[in-house]
Amino acid sequence: MNRRTLFRSLAATLGLGTVGGTVAACVADRRNPYYQGPVSDHFDGTRFFNPNGAAPRGFRDLLRWRFGDPPAKWPDKVPLADPARPAARVEDMTVTMVGHASLLIQMQGVNILTDPVWSERASPLSFAGPKRVVAPGIPFDALPPIDHVLLSHNHYDHLDLDTLKRLKAVHDPHVVTPLGNDTILAPTGLRCRAMDWAEQARLGPLGVECVPSHHWSARGAGDRSMALWGGFLLRGAVGALLFIGDTGFDGGRPYRDLPGRSGPIRAALLPIGAYDPRWFMAEQHQNPDEAVQGLKLCGAAYGIGHHWGTIQLTNEAREAPARALELALARHRLAQDRFRALRPGEAWAIPPI
Repeated sequence: MNRRTLFRSLAATLGLGTVGGTVAACVADRRNPYYQGPVSDHFDGTRFFNPNGAAPRGFRDLLRWRFGDPPAKWPDKVPLADPARPAARVEDMTVTMVGHASLLIQMQGVNILTDPVWSERASPLSFAGPKRVVAPGIPFDALPPIDHVLLSHNHYDHLDLDTLKRLKAVHDPHVVTPLGNDTILAPTGLRCRAMDWAEQARLGPLGVECVPSHHWSARGAGDRSMALWGGFLLRGAVGALLFIGDTGFDGGRPYRDLPGRSGPIRAALLPIGAYDPRWFMAEQHQNPDEAVQGLKLCGAAYGIGHHWGTIQLTNEAREAPARALELALARHRLAQDRFRALRPGEAWAIPPI
């Protein structure tokens, strides 16, 4: 079986929550195993949805994608240039790239991991599914004390139970996640706060708010959109920081209301990868140009691009998002040093504003 056939057949057959969980559209509605709560403007009593937004595409479109244009060939392995060994604490604001959507936020003496994945594969199986091509930018044993985890949604490239169990054993962090994902985390024994959109909580000296993103969720073939997805807005004396794990641009709606809710945003951590082909991905995964538009709409002083270069989920080449980000910044007349596509192991002490 060649690489192209393997790439397609694994994702289509497994129905991975990363981008292939659309097989769930073929399964009849059933009681939500993760969350029971009142109907709202984004929950119909069984499933969550994007208000006035687009639902994820169905199984026929998945097959059209998988048997359409072949994906770009990625390298099997990329050497990790310089593994990071972060300081124990940072009093200002520093972000270090681990890989994909996993980043270490060190802010006002608090250490926070986003969507932590140290496993080899983004898959329910240890022997099949999308595999990382570059090692984590921070070796697990080099992590500083981890106080909190921001977990954006339940797709396998974002919610990795094996990594979370390791974090529980060594760091015992507190997890903040949108509604329903706390049920999935129950076997880990982690302390967890499940939040609805617009709900707020305290993380020591920091405030955190769960904010909407335009996405969806699935762990398998029968739980599509039964757990909520979202981003997080952190606020503290050193400024505000936005993390979005996955989102479609959705006409800018994930960004437009943020300036009035937070004051100036010092740094926005935004996805820039897994966007090709656009006919299939655009509604759920923004591209680099849309990420730059999002940076402008939310008024963030600086941006960090993630969700690229670690795990091949879609058709674009490994370096394509970073190149496209450079072009988008030039197109929108923004300085190149304002929005950086960090590579695993790179750290950025965010400049003051």
